[in-house]
Amino acid sequence: MLLVFDLDGTLVDSIHDLAQAASDLSERYGGARLDDETVCRMVGEGAQILVDRVLARAGHAVPPEGALREFLDLYDRRMFETTRAYPGTGDTLSALARDHAMALLTNKPEDSARKVLAHCGLDGFFAHMIFGDGEFGRKPDPAGLRWLMERHGAPAARTVLVGDSEVDLATARAGSVRVCLARYGFGFIRIDPASLSGDEWYLDQPRDLLGVLQ
Repeated sequence: MLLVFDLDGTLVDSIHDLAQAASDLSERYGGARLDDETVCRMVGEGAQILVDRVLARAGHAVPPEGALREFLDLYDRRMFETTRAYPGTGDTLSALARDHAMALLTNKPEDSARKVLAHCGLDGFFAHMIFGDGEFGRKPDPAGLRWLMERHGAPAARTVLVGDSEVDLATARAGSVRVCLARYGFGFIRIDPASLSGDEWYLDQPRDLLGVLQ
């Protein structure tokens, strides 16, 4: 089985640091600080989309030139303040690695993602990783997912995408693979219950994946 993991909200709880960096950017451009839930509803589709949404809320319909780089610099200073792997994540991945192939598919830029993985002790689990600023389109574009499936020789019936958001749900459907949704993840609040078909798998903690796959 090929297990393709999202990062933020699935493997790591990073929302407070993302919210603080987003708030720093908002303030620089005349906006207010943002609470974690507000930013929860903005993240998931890559850093540029987050910046666009933050600055639109601050009154800038068109993001100023360099705003993305500015946000990434702000986030670089914040990303280790509270970000941690969800409890049990490392042990779960270690157990899964014995019987399954594992890959990472995230919309987070590569530099930030690699730093978070290393900080959380999760950087040794994935032979292949697709990032939001790479050659493939960001999720929900299934191109990165399909490349990972081809690389591992995994058909759709033997692939599971593990994520926490409507973006992950849409990506799995576009790639015709099973989706396993982390209800503990901060992106789960953005999923419209009406969009669920009833064949999804769910996790209430990372280690639940061990039982789900049996």
